[in-house]
Amino acid sequence: MEFTAKQIAEFIQGKVEGNENASVHTFAKIEEGKPGAISFLSNEKYINYIYETESSIVLVDEKLTLEKEVKCTLIRVKSAYEAVAKLLQLYDSMKPKKKGISTLAFIDPSAKIGEDCYIGPFVAIAANVTIGDGCVIHPHATIGENASVGEGTEIYSNAVIYHDCKVGNNCILHAGCVIGADGFGFAPTANGYDKIPQIGIVTIEDNVEIGANTCVDRSTMGSTYVRKGVKLDNLVQIAHNTDIGANTVMSSQVGIAGSTKVGEWCMFGGQVGIAGHIKIGNKVMLGAQSGVPGSIKDNQELIGTPPMEMKPYFRSQAIFRRLPEMYKELNDLRKELEELKAKNKGE
Repeated sequence: MEFTAKQIAEFIQGKVEGNENASVHTFAKIEEGKPGAISFLSNEKYINYIYETESSIVLVDEKLTLEKEVKCTLIRVKSAYEAVAKLLQLYDSMKPKKKGISTLAFIDPSAKIGEDCYIGPFVAIAANVTIGDGCVIHPHATIGENASVGEGTEIYSNAVIYHDCKVGNNCILHAGCVIGADGFGFAPTANGYDKIPQIGIVTIEDNVEIGANTCVDRSTMGSTYVRKGVKLDNLVQIAHNTDIGANTVMSSQVGIAGSTKVGEWCMFGGQVGIAGHIKIGNKVMLGAQSGVPGSIKDNQELIGTPPMEMKPYFRSQAIFRRLPEMYKELNDLRKELEELKAKNKGE
């Protein structure tokens, strides 16, 4: 389908500069622009591309100042990044969705499958599972006994939902993610480690997206919770009995230890590690590779191990790089001081 600049501007509440009848049918990065494509510019480091791009339309922030004319049509919006996200969501929603159940899928007779679902080849759905309307389950996904999946949820290949776990509406579970594996619970004995049975579940609320090969462990008792709107990147580990607050996002390789409560609207950079049995407040931002040994209050932006405020942390890092030089200077000063002491004694 094709859309004109005028139609797009009306949808995203933007202002057209140039040919309002310019039409597009695809998306392209601004540096790879081509006729018939729409691009966006939200980072001014890429501003030089706007003067040479072949894209027919480019979304830009309304405050952007250009040094010379451009040949493409511009649509100015409050936030080009947010506007292109809205357009991509529209584009994705217009793609036809698969429907139907493959004859190569195994579905236990006691399972309840909603209307307008797609279930691909070699999907395994166990006894007493409930699947909501409009779900898409890709080949080789596995859903264990008594589990439930809400409406409009998409489960990619080789994802596993263990028995009794609950997944909400409009969630996305990417390839290889595991919901409800046993928590890491062992009791040390004289002969080794006795496994502590993990008899709880995992509850994934609505509008959650979980990345490829990410694991959310079932609780020892009760439930591990991933609240509504949470977005987890690939290779994230959520341990047993944790509670991840609504609309929190975590980048790749974040690890949350057991029985930790994470607040709402938090943002964790890559490889953040959080100790168990602590509480992280609401709107806590943690920089990449931060290590968190204790609880953190609301509304903080921290980085490092243990975490500290951003400015002191970067000042400390600047000093850290100079430690070998400072150590040498300190030793030189000690020698001078000893020499002065010896000289004073001699006099």
